[in-house]
Amino acid sequence: MIITHYLRWTVVGLAILFSLSRCEKSPENPVLDPYPETSLDANGGTWKTCVLKSGSEIPVPAPIPPTSSVYQLELEDLKRQMAAATPEQKRLARLWGGNAVLRWHEIARELAAEYNVPPNYNPDGKTYPDPNPNNPAVYPRFPFANPPYTARALALLAVAQYDALVAAWHAKFQHNRLAPYKYDASIQPLIPTNDLPSYPSEDAVIAVASRELLKMLFPAEKEYLDRMAEEHIQSRLWAGANVESDLHAGRVLGQAVANRVLAYARNDGMARAGDQSKMDSIRADAAKRGIREQWHSLDIPERPAMLPLFGYVKTWNFDEATKIALRPPMPPMPGSPEFERDMEELRSIVKNRTREQFRIAAYWADGPGSYTPPGHWNRRAAELIQEKQLNEIRSARAMALVNTALHDAGVTCWDVKYHYMIMRPTEADRSIKTSTGIPNFPAYTSGHSTFSGAAAEVLSYLFPDHANDLQAMAKEASLSRIYGCIHYRFDCEVGLEAGRKVGQYAIQRGRTDGSQ
Repeated sequence: MIITHYLRWTVVGLAILFSLSRCEKSPENPVLDPYPETSLDANGGTWKTCVLKSGSEIPVPAPIPPTSSVYQLELEDLKRQMAAATPEQKRLARLWGGNAVLRWHEIARELAAEYNVPPNYNPDGKTYPDPNPNNPAVYPRFPFANPPYTARALALLAVAQYDALVAAWHAKFQHNRLAPYKYDASIQPLIPTNDLPSYPSEDAVIAVASRELLKMLFPAEKEYLDRMAEEHIQSRLWAGANVESDLHAGRVLGQAVANRVLAYARNDGMARAGDQSKMDSIRADAAKRGIREQWHSLDIPERPAMLPLFGYVKTWNFDEATKIALRPPMPPMPGSPEFERDMEELRSIVKNRTREQFRIAAYWADGPGSYTPPGHWNRRAAELIQEKQLNEIRSARAMALVNTALHDAGVTCWDVKYHYMIMRPTEADRSIKTSTGIPNFPAYTSGHSTFSGAAAEVLSYLFPDHANDLQAMAKEASLSRIYGCIHYRFDCEVGLEAGRKVGQYAIQRGRTDGSQ
């Protein structure tokens, strides 16, 4: 029976993960309680968008006036639905009322974890099957939600939500029709009230935009996502927060924005990111740069490199020339004093790894079966948003800034990895054993470090009172890859700094988006 080096150490790593850090990091997502939205951000419809030209690009027709007989019938229908709501429907109304932006990101993280499974080899013992987007439910299921895929998915979801809400805010304050309980005092909503115009429904906009993006990203989950979106939209009736025409306008607007973002996604370069035919030229180019001892997969059989062209996927916050300018210099080469110093550090860790180093390596592993490092930081962003009780448009803005930075960090990191093709420590010295598995792509720079540097930088801008803790988290995430003997120290230190630089571009977008 063939057992790959990667899978053998993955089993060890998962055992350590559950034994050392299960109490710290549960896969379950917290239930978010509804909270009052005290800030309306009436100018939100003017904020700078990501894919749309502006919040006014997609017109929303004027609603029927609240004094009309048709609207009065809608109010009566709403009251009937509220009266008929079951205890379970009332529970769902409160669940979806607790910041739907974050709830859809929870769903995305759960899907990423479920689909983050590298396929096993074929019966021939020599090759691996490819996930087929045209038959996504058949093994190996499409997609393999590895870190780059997950970073891109979370960014697309966040951008769709943000642009949709900017467009919704523009229409809300253009038409200024308030929530139904403002016109009928007998309506007692199940969630906190606010003075935000309810037409079009921000929840319907979020539900449809999120559903459409996630259906493209996880095509085998269409039925589940349709069900979640309908549950979300209907919950607004059970909660007494919207009438049917609010929801209809939100559905239409959410679909229109989703179509724009889906068109962007179809042309962002991801379709060719896994092209293995370019590996020979990638190796030849690295050799011309002086990289003679290059990375190779240590899986048995040798596994195709993970997304060798992800470095060519379009970035959100800077252009191609900037990406190349961000590329760090050549790392230390084998035989150099700097390289040998970092190798000796890893050899020492293998022999003397402490329980605390094991704990840190396991906690930040975010390997197969997890929602990956981008998902880890996505969740931290959600926790901070919940703590500060941001309204939905500010929640979407924060998620867009963080997740586009994470995506851009992944693109720049993968560009560097396949530019230099630096072998892993385990390949440079077979006596070095990792604690959590060996990723199937080159070492320099560290993906964990780059992702973490970018996310911590943006979150420190958004939540400055948490900056010290966030920077410490990024540092620990980076060090975890040294403690796990997955990376050289120079991989991690350069990656962390590169990520911080990437984060600054998202911060610049935030400072000029009109939301200040």
